[in-house]
Amino acid sequence: MKLLPSLIMMLVLVLYFESLPSVRAQSSTIYPGSSSTREEAKALDALLQQYAYRALVNPKTGTIYNATHLPSNLTGIEVAALRLRSGSLRRKGFHAYNEFEIPKGLIASPYVERLVLVYQNLGNWSTRYYSLPNYTYLAPVLGLLAYDGSNLSATNLSELEIDASQGPILVKFREVKSAPHGAVAKCVWFGLQGSSNFSNVTGGNTCSSSQQGHFSIVVPSSATPAPSPAPNEGPAPSAQGEGEKDNKKVWIIVGSVVGGLALLVLLSLLVLWMNKYKKKKKMQQMERAAEVGEALQMASIGDTKAPAATVTRTQPTLEHEYAP
Repeated sequence: MKLLPSLIMMLVLVLYFESLPSVRAQSSTIYPGSSSTREEAKALDALLQQYAYRALVNPKTGTIYNATHLPSNLTGIEVAALRLRSGSLRRKGFHAYNEFEIPKGLIASPYVERLVLVYQNLGNWSTRYYSLPNYTYLAPVLGLLAYDGSNLSATNLSELEIDASQGPILVKFREVKSAPHGAVAKCVWFGLQGSSNFSNVTGGNTCSSSQQGHFSIVVPSSATPAPSPAPNEGPAPSAQGEGEKDNKKVWIIVGSVVGGLALLVLLSLLVLWMNKYKKKKKMQQMERAAEVGEALQMASIGDTKAPAATVTRTQPTLEHEYAP
């Protein structure tokens, strides 16, 4: 019986760790700062960098090249590449790179002779990779990332760090939904490490930043209708449906624990019964062995029989027989 508490504790721990993957799967796409969602966004950045570089065939400095061969599962995303000399970018900036206006004094580190600015428009995939709880997007998420442009066949490049020292980078959104009456629209910036920051919108469609990253315009979701589901995904389940699923999972775990405990109890009782059965059989064998032991010889005395010893007693000796 001393093993029973240990077995019970082991079963509870096993069931607990088995339930952890489902919990992680539920929370992986809820918060933009979570490690799993951030890894998905970084993987998307790396993939889009490859397609942007493929568009740079015999590129001319200062010319925008659009990536036209994205995979079908990323339909709706726009990608472009712009190759510039670091010195020229610092002295002149770049007036209009799609929605971005890049000021003079832009410094990239570590220093590279040529750099490539990759443009992203995530379109209807914005909420998939940059989900923002309690907010609704009025504009798509736009990205501006800087990479080393010395080797255009390179993949999985790390982003360069850029700093606008003489003025902010401006993001002028072309398509911005109207904010509901009384709602205040905000610019949101997502850094490469998963951080986010809010700032004021200027001119109804313009955001500013001194760093690269991803940008959009949002309003509190309480002031707007529920957003449409992301592409290739079914309709969002209702809160009641989610609650029922959670309850089912809880009951499944509880049932598994209770069933496991019941099984352990039955196994323990079976072990005890087997031990008692073995002891009982051993006692019976000992009793049978005692009953079938060596029989005493019987002798007739008159009309009755009585056991008789088989060993002859030592005959007494008179003391005078040994006298000199």
